[in-house]
Order: sequence, then C-alpha cells, then structure tokens
Amino acid sequence: MVKLNRIYTRTGDRGETGLVDGSRVAKSAPRMQVIGDVDEANSAIGVALLHVTDPLHRLLLGRIQNEMFDLGADLATPGDDFTPGEMTLRITAGQVERLEREIDAMNEDLAALTSFILPGGQPAAAHVHLARAIVRRAERQAVAAAQAVMLNPQALAYINRLSDHLFVLARAINAGAGGDVLWQPGATR
Repeated sequence: MVKLNRIYTRTGDRGETGLVDGSRVAKSAPRMQVIGDVDEANSAIGVALLHVTDPLHRLLLGRIQNEMFDLGADLATPGDDFTPGEMTLRITAGQVERLEREIDAMNEDLAALTSFILPGGQPAAAHVHLARAIVRRAERQAVAAAQAVMLNPQALAYINRLSDHLFVLARAINAGAGGDVLWQPGATR
C-alpha cells in the first residue's frame, strides 16, 4: 500500500529523481523520458475514458491504466532480474498475451482495412488515437533507453502491443458510429 503524507520532497530540486532501488538519476535520463511518456499516455487514456461509454471498452481501458502504473514501476526498477516478486512489479508475458487476445477479439468484428485511417471519428475514438500516438512515443523512448540501460523485454513488448490495442479499440469505437475516417491520398491536390 502506498502512503504519501507529503507530495513535495525537495529531493528533485537539482534535477535528479529516485528509482525504486533508491539510486538517483537525472530527470533527463532516457529511463525517465520513457517513464514520463508512459505517465502522459496514461493521462490521455484518463481523458479518453471521459468519452468512452461502452462498458467493455471502459473495463479494458481501466485495466490498462492500472497496468501502466505497474509498467512505470517496472521501468523505474534498475537491474537485469525481470522476475516479478512480492515487492517488485514487472510486466509479464501473460499481460502481453492478454492484450493480444483482446486485440483479436475486438478485431473479429471489424472490417478489414482497405486504407490507412485518420485519427479521428467519434470523440472517444479520437482521444484513444491520441493516447495511442503517445504510447508510440513512449515505445520509441523505451527502445532508446534500452540501448543505455537494461529494461524488461516484456515491458517493451507490452508498450508495443498497447499501441496496437489502442488502434484497434479506436476502430471498434468508430465502427459503432459510422466507421473509420479513411485517408484519401492526394485528395487535396
């Protein structure tokens, strides 16, 4: 259980922050960049939830929001042992596989793509698309960070799969209200 009595600690005033093991790193470190992007994506999902009305979609996004906190904890835990423990949060293959099952289930009811789609449509879908784009940035940052420090391979897979999940979810939301907004190459020439 997390208990915070004070929000500010003043320990970051010099541009450093603490990791799970107590070590300190620059707030500009690659690891911290991806953690920030994961936090931003989670916030974007929170905004999307203001517009999502389908109970199943809300359930999926709520579970993902919780897992994104787990993902942040995983990314903030240095080391090369990626085994989850009672006091160590790590993203697992089972979480990645669940995302895949959910993608497949949502995709079953969708028409095959015949064009790239524009990020828009219904407000809920547009917000999910925005969250997807932020997740893709988080993935790019995670790949960059993994070149400098050890990161859990399952965390990297989760971020990759999550962007796919959000893409298909946005399509599912739009399918119930007129369908995807299709790209029309060169339409404004």
